[in-house]
Amino acid sequence: MKMNRNRTFYYIKEGVSSIFNHSLMSFASVCIIIAFLVIMGSFILLAVNINALVGELENDNIILAHIDETVSESEARALEHTILSIPNVTNVVFTTNREAYENFIGRHEDEGRFGDIDYTVFRHRFSIFVEDVALIAETQQELRHIPEIARTSANLTVARALVNVRNIVSWVSIIVVGVLLAISLFIMSNTIKLATFERREEISIMKMVGATNSFIRWPFIFEGFILGLTGALIAFVSIMALYGFAAGRVIEIEAGLFQLVVFSTISVPLFLLFAGIGFGVGVGGSAFALNRYLKV
Repeated sequence: MKMNRNRTFYYIKEGVSSIFNHSLMSFASVCIIIAFLVIMGSFILLAVNINALVGELENDNIILAHIDETVSESEARALEHTILSIPNVTNVVFTTNREAYENFIGRHEDEGRFGDIDYTVFRHRFSIFVEDVALIAETQQELRHIPEIARTSANLTVARALVNVRNIVSWVSIIVVGVLLAISLFIMSNTIKLATFERREEISIMKMVGATNSFIRWPFIFEGFILGLTGALIAFVSIMALYGFAAGRVIEIEAGLFQLVVFSTISVPLFLLFAGIGFGVGVGGSAFALNRYLKV
């Protein structure tokens, strides 16, 4: 147990020493990780905010269900439970024919023009909110099966446009993050290869005197681990500061019409993502770069 603990301390000490002994390469590695994570984080935050904006627009894209004029107000209200039982329906708002009439009159400056219209020409109706706007056509079809509903209306063109925007943003984000991750791993691996190239003779001598591959590899892994997490931490602080600045500018320009997603709501998963990628890039890049020099 003591031997294992001493060996672990040795690995950590050698890893830290290597960082300072090859400070230029270490600095380059950290900068690469920071640049990658800041760019990736920017795309993720952009995608999150676009999805949030699309979500708000989706909430405004409702189905109007007009009740048959022969149905009384109490009978119309009783349909709420039936409508809520339909899959994809999340909420309903009931509007009486009198309320519909008053809303119509209130939208016009010259209210006297419609003074002769009786409120009974309007119908009771439900404003129906859906969970997934992509299924709004199917939900509308289900509503038409209710006998008391005379007519339904929904802006299917807008719904399809919102779905397309959401899908495009999601796919572009995945592709960009994937490409950036591959580029970062490649650059990080080659950067560490340059560092190990300077120590190739040292590695060869250690192999010749009987050192195992794991004994040689672990200090490099700890080095990559420290560099990766250092880069991830700096990148997280940087993206948090940049996002705070951007949020302030949006508030000034848009005067509160559009607000970015609050950073605290996504800070924990974003930090865990940064830490995981920093760990993976640092450790994975180190392990991959050593393979060539361990084959002696």
